[in-house]
Amino acid sequence: MKIIKSLKLAVVAVAASCITLSASAQDNTLLGAGGTFVYPLFSKVFSEYDKTNNVKVNYQSIGSGGGILQLTNKTVDFGESDAPLNPDQTAKLGVPVLHIPVAAGAVVITYNIPGVTAALNLSGKDIADIYLGKITKWNSPEIAATNKGVKLPDMPIVVVHRSDGSGTSFIFTDYLTKVNEEWAKKVGKASAVNWPAGLGGKGSEGVSGLVKQTPGAIAYVELIYALQNKMTFANVQNKSGKFITPSLATTTLASNVELPADSKVSLTNTDNAKGYPISSFTWALIYKEQNYNGRPAERTKKVLELLWYVVHDGQKFSAPLNYAPLSKSAVKVAEKILKSATYDGKPILK
Repeated sequence: MKIIKSLKLAVVAVAASCITLSASAQDNTLLGAGGTFVYPLFSKVFSEYDKTNNVKVNYQSIGSGGGILQLTNKTVDFGESDAPLNPDQTAKLGVPVLHIPVAAGAVVITYNIPGVTAALNLSGKDIADIYLGKITKWNSPEIAATNKGVKLPDMPIVVVHRSDGSGTSFIFTDYLTKVNEEWAKKVGKASAVNWPAGLGGKGSEGVSGLVKQTPGAIAYVELIYALQNKMTFANVQNKSGKFITPSLATTTLASNVELPADSKVSLTNTDNAKGYPISSFTWALIYKEQNYNGRPAERTKKVLELLWYVVHDGQKFSAPLNYAPLSKSAVKVAEKILKSATYDGKPILK
């Protein structure tokens, strides 16, 4: 399956230095930038939207941090993040930004252990200790204890993490903060942290490549990247003590929560006994007041109509790509948020 490679041929990447809203307005192209986490889904949804609406979307898969930066600089129509804006990001933006939930996905723990093709059972504490540099061998007593019967090699663990500001990193570190006290005290959660150990790869694509090329490597990537690259990934212990295989079904169970009015919620370390514990919503980000930089009202309407499609008809493309579609209640929250966007203080969508 070559989902991502083929989709990349259909979606043109635009360099940040070349982006201007005035130029894109002339060729009927909307501009977005953000996480690699949602890239496969966005690529499919935007391609289908163009077929019936004649509106192209250039979405740059550059990481959540890059997407937020471009939104801050007003060089894109919408940003995307796998984590809600933090106080510092909110302060830099200076004005209200809306978070529109678009889907939920899973972050998986993938590895390359020669001779081991089984799905290992890993606890959150042990995953954190690996990333803290405390567990350094694949045949360590901690890993062996949860994988009886698996012949683990006496091989060093090569830790791989994201080198760019990443929503996937936020989801991963948010989870580790909840399940390992030492991680919470020493490292914490953020889209970019001071990693205690390991090699950095840019984007989910870069991290996936490093794992495939490096015997003994371990990393975290979005589920679709592991499936597309035919990579082995672990069952992760959830709060109930069960080792859960990441899948559409277990991600959906984790995401079956009531969203608050602003949609900002963490799904990691779910209370659902059958839910996968490293799951998260992902959000499109837009300014609440859309009249800025001489922006035409018609362009704003196109952006909101696109995002309305994403949270409605676009949801049918989620499950085939192993994202959990929004629940009915989550769609209602997304609708209210989109309807709260204004132009000159007046609502755009009725």
